[in-house]
Amino acid sequence: MQVSLADRALPSHDGAAAAPGPGPSPSPDPRAEPGPSFAQVLLGLGRAVDGGAAMLGSAAASLGGGGDLGPERLLALQLGVYRYSEAIDLTSHLVDRVTGAIKAIVQAGGP
Repeated sequence: MQVSLADRALPSHDGAAAAPGPGPSPSPDPRAEPGPSFAQVLLGLGRAVDGGAAMLGSAAASLGGGGDLGPERLLALQLGVYRYSEAIDLTSHLVDRVTGAIKAIVQAGGP
């Protein structure tokens, strides 16, 4: 995440908050630019989960083999675990939404 001063109101010389600098222009209609396909999203999530599992396995192997993780490695591991948990959470929400949509379709087509 990147934060710039343009995202915040800055105090003026008299203590009042000045308006932030010009922000990004409003995006055009989202339907005009197609996003990634459902299959691409699933592949990306799969890669994120696989990468997180491999990272955790590597860290466990380092610790199990008597290796010492320095502060930089521990911070990188913490960030990796956070990203891994976010990918798992997103996958869980996606499955829940798809399951709900399928239920609604089946119920609508029933007797």
